[in-house]
This record gives sequence, C-alpha cells and structure tokens, in this order.
Amino acid sequence: MRESLFETLVGFAVVLVAGFFLVFSLSQQSGAATGDSYALLAKFGRADGVGPGTDVRVAGVKVGTVTGVNVDPKTLRAEVKMNVRKDILLPADSTAQIQSDSLLGGSYIFVLVGGDPDVNLPTDGTGVFDYTRGTVDIMSLLLEAVGNASGEGDQGGGTTTEEAPL
Repeated sequence: MRESLFETLVGFAVVLVAGFFLVFSLSQQSGAATGDSYALLAKFGRADGVGPGTDVRVAGVKVGTVTGVNVDPKTLRAEVKMNVRKDILLPADSTAQIQSDSLLGGSYIFVLVGGDPDVNLPTDGTGVFDYTRGTVDIMSLLLEAVGNASGEGDQGGGTTTEEAPL
C-alpha cells in the first residue's frame, strides 16, 4: 500500500511539472501569429534550419515567427514567409539574415534594422526584404581553412584583373 501511494505521488509530480512546462512554452509564444501582425517575405540563397515557428528577432527580441518556407520554381531561391508584430515598423532598407543560436543550436531570422526610418516596409502583406543573407555552411568553411593551412588552397593569392587602356 505504501509503494502504491509513493508511485501515485511521483506520477502526480510528473504531471505537474509537464503542465508547468506547457504553460511556460505557451506564454513565451509571440502574439505575431494572431491578427496583430503583418506578413513579410524574404528570399534566401540558403535557408538551412528555418521552418514554420522559427523566431524572427530584432535587437535580440522575438517580434515574430516564420509561417512558411518554399522554393520559388523560377529562381530556385528559398522564400521565407514571416509574420511580424504590427507595432514593429521596419525600414525598407532593413536586412533579413539567418543566424544560428550556437554551433549546435537552431536558426532564427535576425532583422538588421535599416537606417532610413522615413520609408518602411509595407504592413499590408506585400512587404519584401530587398537585402537578405542566408546561412553559412560551416563544414565548407572549415574544409577551406584546413586546405589553406595545408597549402592546398589558392596559391596565387586570388584572381588578377587587367586594367583597360585609357
């Protein structure tokens, strides 16, 4: 009887902890998924690690979420659709960048705010980032660094160009 009571209490504690985590995760979600947001589109050469639910951040603060990722059949670029809170007006010359939380962590969209506050991206759902920067392939960078360190990289110091006669 005593073991049964102990098992019941442990089970109750597990359910309480799971409920706490559920409430915590729901309270951390942005209101950008509801009607108080507007849609934006960004086109990337690479969108590794980005999917629906990925954070959109400005100055390190979550201001929206990614709602969809597709490939444009004409340009073969990744199209990332996102919702951003209506109270966050982004200048039209802002840059959308895919960044990683850590080497092992997930990705997020970082919006580098532009310098022209007089012209903002439209909030009617037609806004498109003109400037984007996709993900960087860490393995390619490491292999290139190892190749350069061992002397197998570019021996000529880069490309040369000829000047046109005046």
